[in-house]
Amino acid sequence: MKRSIGIVLALLLGAVVVTAVVLGNGGGEPATVRGVIGSEKKPFFEDPRVRAAFERHGLRVEVDTAGSRQIATEVKLDDYAFAFPSSLPAAEKIKKDRKVSTTFSPFYSPMAVATFRPISDVLAKAGLVRDSGRGYRVLDIAAYMDLVAKGTRWDRLPGNDAYPARKRVLLTTTDIRTSNSAAMYLAMTSYVANGEDVVTTPAQVPGVAKAVAPIFLDQGHSQASTEAPFDDYLVMGWGKTPMVMIYEAQYLSHVFAGDGSIRPEMQLLYPAPTVLSKHTLVPFTSQAAEVGRLLTEDPELRDLAAQHGFRTADPGPFAGLVAKHKAPVARDLVDVVEPPTYEHLEELISDIERLYASGAVPRTEGRP
Repeated sequence: MKRSIGIVLALLLGAVVVTAVVLGNGGGEPATVRGVIGSEKKPFFEDPRVRAAFERHGLRVEVDTAGSRQIATEVKLDDYAFAFPSSLPAAEKIKKDRKVSTTFSPFYSPMAVATFRPISDVLAKAGLVRDSGRGYRVLDIAAYMDLVAKGTRWDRLPGNDAYPARKRVLLTTTDIRTSNSAAMYLAMTSYVANGEDVVTTPAQVPGVAKAVAPIFLDQGHSQASTEAPFDDYLVMGWGKTPMVMIYEAQYLSHVFAGDGSIRPEMQLLYPAPTVLSKHTLVPFTSQAAEVGRLLTEDPELRDLAAQHGFRTADPGPFAGLVAKHKAPVARDLVDVVEPPTYEHLEELISDIERLYASGAVPRTEGRP
């Protein structure tokens, strides 16, 4: 009898232990939550540490990538539990269309220009780049747009012995018709073209679109996502990509990783004015809302976001990494403008898109 009781008690104790383990692991296999995101966040979501952090909360997060404009207008969102574009205007469009009440903005990134020190020095001689006095350099967007309007080529810039290329002085961007980084570039250039003011009425759109269209159309072929031109910058150097519009986080993620891809001759410039890309998650299910909450509130995920170059509501982890790596970044950006609303940004893009389709490049005063 005593032996039987002992066996029963042992079995019961084993059952308790198994139950505790199962409950400790969230009750079994993690729930899979699928989302569609901007390509610049792909390395973050593919980081094994990020995956493990979500799984500790009972979630397996799987993602596909698309341009933010595509997410807002073309992607079949019924196939996903959340959308995570790289801009607030696109997220607001999705929120409105899907009748969602809550969104999450766990991190943001200023738009920046990845270039090389010799290129930056040439632009400084031409009056386009200046020192901030706080450890980083600034690109004057108004001066740059004046140069583009004249069709200026690199080999015509004064004192340019470092990069005497015969092509035009142009920032490389993604395709304005698909990608958010190009749309954010449009936001800052449209502000300058609109007399240092945000485009707020349909009447302002045609003139502004005509003024800014050459900075997109004169590039020729543009790639669909931000990841591709930045990879060209890292691998092919200034022969292919002397300067490219990126998210600050793309550059800093490599600096913080210390992987050797950011070489001493590379440099980050901050446009003046610039725009903050506010990465905003729009959840369609309760589990997706938990993904957004964790990204916003969980200290481990916030630290990992900072390691991938993103700025979060807690400035401590990002500031610590900047100090550790002596990264020449703008701690507190002042010359920041708001993008137009989704509707006005879409009108600007549509006008430029029509010029793409017609093969026309607007002629502006001073252009050859």
